[in-house]
This record gives sequence, structure tokens and C-alpha cells, in this order.
Amino acid sequence: MSPAWAAALQIAALIAALALVYVPLGDAMARMLMPGRHLAMERRLYRLLRVDPDADQVWRTYLVSVVAFSVAGIALLWLLLSAQSWLPLGLGRSGMPAAQGFNTAVSFVTDTNWQSYSGESALGIGVQAFGLTVQNFLSAAVGIAVAAALIRGLIRRHTDRLGNFWVDLTRLTLRLLVPLSILGALVLVLTGVIQNLHAPLTVTTLAGGSQTLPGGLVASQEAIKELGTNGGGYFNANSAHPFENPNGISNLFEIFLMLVIPASLPRTFGTLAGSRKHGLAILAAMAMLFAGSLATTLALENAHPGAALQAAGGAMEGKEVRFGVTGSVLFAVSSTITSTGATDATHSSFTGLGGGVLLTNMLLGEIAPGGTGSGLYGMLILAVVTVFIGGLMVGRTPTYLGKKIGAGEMRWAAGYLLTTPALLLLGTALALVIPSAAAGALNAGPHALTEIAYAFGSAANNNGSAFAGLNANTNFYNIALGLCMLLGRFVPIAFVLGLAGSLARQDVRPDDAGTLPAYKPLFVVMLVGVVALVAGLTYVPALALGPIAEGLS
Repeated sequence: MSPAWAAALQIAALIAALALVYVPLGDAMARMLMPGRHLAMERRLYRLLRVDPDADQVWRTYLVSVVAFSVAGIALLWLLLSAQSWLPLGLGRSGMPAAQGFNTAVSFVTDTNWQSYSGESALGIGVQAFGLTVQNFLSAAVGIAVAAALIRGLIRRHTDRLGNFWVDLTRLTLRLLVPLSILGALVLVLTGVIQNLHAPLTVTTLAGGSQTLPGGLVASQEAIKELGTNGGGYFNANSAHPFENPNGISNLFEIFLMLVIPASLPRTFGTLAGSRKHGLAILAAMAMLFAGSLATTLALENAHPGAALQAAGGAMEGKEVRFGVTGSVLFAVSSTITSTGATDATHSSFTGLGGGVLLTNMLLGEIAPGGTGSGLYGMLILAVVTVFIGGLMVGRTPTYLGKKIGAGEMRWAAGYLLTTPALLLLGTALALVIPSAAAGALNAGPHALTEIAYAFGSAANNNGSAFAGLNANTNFYNIALGLCMLLGRFVPIAFVLGLAGSLARQDVRPDDAGTLPAYKPLFVVMLVGVVALVAGLTYVPALALGPIAEGLS
């Protein structure tokens, strides 16, 4: 089979699998987010937490619940990382240094999973399972819960209530993420991913040397790592490690896990809103952005000039021969256009322009389809901006799902859109003017700028992937990137919930002849255009000095 046909087959299989689960999974998530009977286990948790599951929260209370729960998670995980040497299954590993422990705790609680450490040498089985894996579940559930609150703001009227965060968190974890992760882990074990409690084993090779084979509960962490768009690898090589991702089948399945919940959430939105055509419009915009990114990166990595690249059939430097160019590009695009951040290839070894596309995927806001929950609420924010622009063009009051989009709503949306660029650009500028931080980039010229900008873009967008070539395990980067992750997660969530509260207090206005229908092809094209315009106005100078300059050279 030719490489082109093999690539087409992989992409077609992925699309078919996502289409197959779109309706049932999307509708199932919608039912979880509707009022209904509480399961016995859920009721026991509510009693333990002293939560009234039938009490709705105003947006400020919802926000306080999100932040308080996350801060408690950071403190507990930081403690576990620091006290690792006293924990069960610690494998003799020492506790993490304070700055690195702070960075790692913030990283996993904010759904970023940035790692400035090597998993197999820095962490034991216990803290991986009871610390990191637990947060993979909870941080993913928080993202979907915030998206649910925004949807309620769009569909409710004359109220300041957005639901109950504790109910949303509990249901999404127990009814969605845990069952799907168990199924995902079983499939991964069948493909060859390891799942054991073995300490590292030293064996003698056929050549007479020695090699250490690590063990661990890898499949169970790998499943929720991808399903929750978390991305933290059990091993330093992440999904390029054969124990995490042994073959082409496991590679394609992990890509499916990354995309399945974010790609199904537009159906959830349409079902809850009572207008599935609005959900399909959001999905269509996501699909157009994803397809454009994938096609561009495939073309750059397959057809880049150079005798060595042509002889290898593409830019194979830094890529696994098990996956080839197509499998590596499909994984990298899916990882960066969601908030997963997992890697099965070295992004720094992509061609200059190819690596620039991966950076751009994050700079778009990771909305195509984005992270679990964060992709949907990010795209809905941009949909609100799009109908506002459309209303200005025709001189009518803009509305979305019957809700007026005025100056107050646009202030919330603008705050959301400006937070991440501010963190990325200010963080990159700070790193460039501090000599010790700038020296952390192991390359020179435009590639060094790309490495630093990629790190802060990854942190601010809660992605977690690294470009490689940057020594990020320093006090400066551990603290600066940790703060960037914190602000990049919770400041946008505050703006999302503030917008949801503003919308929920309104009545529904019927559409008229001057209303832009937010479900037709024209709206989809305008939405994609707004995404490109916002990203272009914000990031083109940085991209021009980094990956574009490198690619053109």
C-alpha cells in the first residue's frame, strides 16, 4: 500500500470512529448534565462533602467552588510529590524539589500536564496512580462542568443560577470518565501497553550489556491521559515510548481518545439548547480548522525539500518509524489542537513551518475541537463575538440562541480572549530579557524564540506539550510556567462564568429579519474567519520572528 493510501486509511478510520460515537456519546453527556436522579454512590459523596445536590449556584458561587476545589487539589498533590519517599510503591524515589513540585501540581490540576521531569526516574508508582491519575480525572471533569454552566446561561432565562458544580463534577467523573477510561485501558492493554506493579527490572541483552525495563500502571493512566485531554506521560518519552504506545493501532486509538469527548460535546450543546443545528454549526467550524491544520502539516512534513527527507519519504527526524510521518503528524495535530499535549514525536524536529503550525494550533485557543469542555466554551465565546460582529455589519441587535449580545457580554468575551495572549507574550518577553532564562534555549536564532514561545503558549493554553530544546527544569521556568498555567486556566473560566451569569438573567428574544442565523454555512465561515482574525492580529509578529523566519530560511 502506498504511503498516500495508508494515510488516507488512517484518517478515514478516525473520522468514521468519531462519527459513530458522536450522537450516542453527545446525548449521554447531555443527560448527565440535566436534572435527574442521583445514584446511591453520588448521594453518599454529597453527604460526605455536605453538599445540597438540589441547590443551584449563582455564577460567583460556581466559580468559587471551581477555584476552591482546584486550589485544594494543588495543595494535596504538591504534598504527595514532596512526601513521595514515604508513600507506598515509591520505588525509593525522593520527594520533588519545591519549585518543581509546585509546577507539577499546578500542571496536573489545571489539565495542562506540563512535565519538567522524567517520569520513570522521578516518580514512583504510588504518586503516579494516587496523585497524577486522580487529577487527570478531576481536571477533565472541571472543564466539562464549566462548559455546562455556559450552556445553561444560554438556555435559561430570568435567573442567576447555573447549576451545581459539585453535582456536575461528580456525575461527569463517575458516569462518564471512569467507565470510558476502564474501557480505554482494556483496549490499550490488548494493544500491548503495560499495566503492572513491577519495579524497574534490569535484564541482560543479547549483546551482553544490561538494560533497565520500567514497569507501572501505564494503561490506566494512559487512557485518562488521552480521554481527558491531559497529556502527561508515564515515561519521559511520553507516547513515543513503546510501553505507552507500542504500535500503529495503539497510536490511532490514542488519537481517537483525545478527540472523542471534545468532538462529541457540540452534540451535547445542541441537545441541551434544543437546537441541534447550532451544535452542528459549531462542529463544522471545528472540523474546518482541524482539517486545515492537518492538511497543512502533512504537506509540510511530506514534501519538505531536501535529499535526506525525500529519501526517507518525509521529514522523519524525531519521529518514530512505528508511526511514520502520517501517524506522527496526526498525533501531533490532534494533541496541540486539543489541550492534550501528549507527544509521539519530537515537535522540535518538525520542519520549521510544520512546527509553526503546531504552535499555531495552540494559539488559536485549542478550540478545534479543543480540550474536554474548554474547547466548547472557547468556541462558544468566539461564536458570541461572531454574532456581535454580524450584528454591527447589518445594524441590528446581535443575538445568539435568543440572548442579546451587548456591551456587557462583549466585555466578558474580550477578557477571555485577551488573557492567554497576555500571558504568552509577557512570559516570552520576560524569558528573553533574563539572561539565565534565555540561556535555557539550547538552540539559537528563530528556533530559540520558537522554543520559548512554545513553552509559554503551552502553559497559557493548558496544553502541556514541549517543543524540546529548552531546559525548563529551573526555578524560573518552574515558577513562571506554573503561574502561567494557573492564570491561563482560572482567569478565562472566571470570564466564561461571568458571561454565563449575564446571559442567564436575560429573556429570550425572537429572531427577526436582521438576525444572523447562527447555524447556517455563512455563520460557520464567519466563525472560522473570526478565529483566524483574532489569532492573526495577536500572534503574527511572534510567529514571523520564530517559525516563519526559520521555515523561510
